[in-house]
Amino acid sequence: MTDRYFLETPVDGNRAVLCGGEAHHLVHVMRARQGDRLTLFDGSGAEYTAEISALRRDRVELVIVAQAEVDRELPFPLTLAVALPKGDRQRWLVEKAVELGVGRVVPLVTAHSVARPTAGVIMRMRRWVIDASKQCGRNRLMQIAEPTGWPDLLAGSTDVALRILAHPAPQAPARPTEVNAGCLDHSAGCLGQSAALAQTPTDRILAAIGPEGGFTDEEIAAARRAGWRVIDLGPRILRVETAAVFLAALLVARRGG
Repeated sequence: MTDRYFLETPVDGNRAVLCGGEAHHLVHVMRARQGDRLTLFDGSGAEYTAEISALRRDRVELVIVAQAEVDRELPFPLTLAVALPKGDRQRWLVEKAVELGVGRVVPLVTAHSVARPTAGVIMRMRRWVIDASKQCGRNRLMQIAEPTGWPDLLAGSTDVALRILAHPAPQAPARPTEVNAGCLDHSAGCLGQSAALAQTPTDRILAAIGPEGGFTDEEIAAARRAGWRVIDLGPRILRVETAAVFLAALLVARRGG
């Protein structure tokens, strides 16, 4: 795979222009020359082979040589609603979600949220999506939604086929017959054995991961009333970003993609 660069403006015709940070990296870091070829994508799902026709200090002019529709997306829409972790762990979460094929991340605001999804945080997350997409080959950008409170998420997701909430099980001894592949809510079925996951392979999935302090009892109860499935990811306490990536990977492995 050749070096990939993101176009802020969709390709129209056989010409394109790289500006800003992408142009700076190409000119001053990669030391590109006229005639060099590279791969462009604009978030539309296509990727383009382009040849540099002119180099300026702040822009690179290109000629589109070829276009291809290259689909590297999951066969089902997957959304992660996550109470953001702190600091650099936010970037790690975004990068891995992009690599796994997650379609949308919703910064979640809950009772125990610590890191606040400010406008600056959202802007940085969207930039990280582009960087990760360049690296992993995705031609559609994972969406970073506006911050959403827990009640609003529950109210706005009633049409989603499968809604999963990750929450640690009570730390009490259990007989082996009571343990069902790490599933907290046995009546709902668990990720490893739920027939619903296999029967509706293209339906939307929404998975929620709470903050470091976890969801409150009231938040869990509200989710159950709204028809969510509550699952336990295992006996060890996972960090927010680990739980999010682990759950996404389980869903991708189960559904394919």
